[in-house]
Amino acid sequence: MSPSMPDTPTPPLALSPPDLRPWRDGGSGVDHVHVRDSGRPGPTVMLQALTHGNELCGAIALDWLLRQQVRPLRGRLVLAFANMAAFERFDPNSPYASRCVDEDLNRVWDDAVLHGPRDSVELRRARALRPFIDAADVLLDLHSMQEAGAPPLAICGMTDKSLPLARALGQPATMLVDTGHAAGLRLIDRGGFADSASPRQALLIECGAHWEAISAELAIDVSLRFLRHLGVVDADWAESHLRCPLPERQRLLRVGEGIAARSQAFRFVMPTHHLMVIPRAGTLLAEDDGHRFFTPHDDCVLVMPSRRAGEAGQTMVRLGRYED
Repeated sequence: MSPSMPDTPTPPLALSPPDLRPWRDGGSGVDHVHVRDSGRPGPTVMLQALTHGNELCGAIALDWLLRQQVRPLRGRLVLAFANMAAFERFDPNSPYASRCVDEDLNRVWDDAVLHGPRDSVELRRARALRPFIDAADVLLDLHSMQEAGAPPLAICGMTDKSLPLARALGQPATMLVDTGHAAGLRLIDRGGFADSASPRQALLIECGAHWEAISAELAIDVSLRFLRHLGVVDADWAESHLRCPLPERQRLLRVGEGIAARSQAFRFVMPTHHLMVIPRAGTLLAEDDGHRFFTPHDDCVLVMPSRRAGEAGQTMVRLGRYED
């Protein structure tokens, strides 16, 4: 089941869930997956929203693109609303509860899991989405974060191969190469997206904080920059609808390790926030059932420290350093 957050107050919600009922039939044979073919040579480009059902910014961005009747100039365009079962349970009075139904949809993308005997709402949806994902040459996965005011982040996966794509978009300011998650394989780390011998690329954009207006603005902005860069939409049209100024520069943040909860007793011993820098190596950061976690190096950057109650195997924070 999706984790509850009993100690976390419900923040003000500046976003409302869009009405996605008009987009159920996208002509793909799978509900809420839209496939548009230009009839001309070009890449298969995919944008996915609602990997987590309570992250509204990506749903708003795809809803906006569909209302604009966007069609590819070349190649194929796939727009997918992923975890609709969780999204349809969204309650603004309890917005954390609809992150997922049975499990995290962004931890099930290993073939051993997808083709294995386990069953869940999320696994059934992942199995339906898999043919579209595996046919995509380039993929953009739109997310948001727990922490109020959290700066956005472009997660490039576990290798450097998608860094050029993040740099080409120019947005957001921080780009991350990390070590993945102990609890399971993410979408952006699946198959050719993580294979250095494959030209396929994928980015996960954390567009800002859940339910803050800027997260939806950035989701639309980065989607337009993505489609423009790939030559899928008219460049002038995309330019005219951009929402957010580019940062003065982008910085690469490389994660060396993550800290996963050993038990529900996990706790940080200091106040933490996303992209917080701890100057000294050896600083006590967290405790968990008698085990203590320390910063491994100077100028250690905390990436998305979790506000959810720890469960064994859940990544609670990733630790990195800036490279440029």
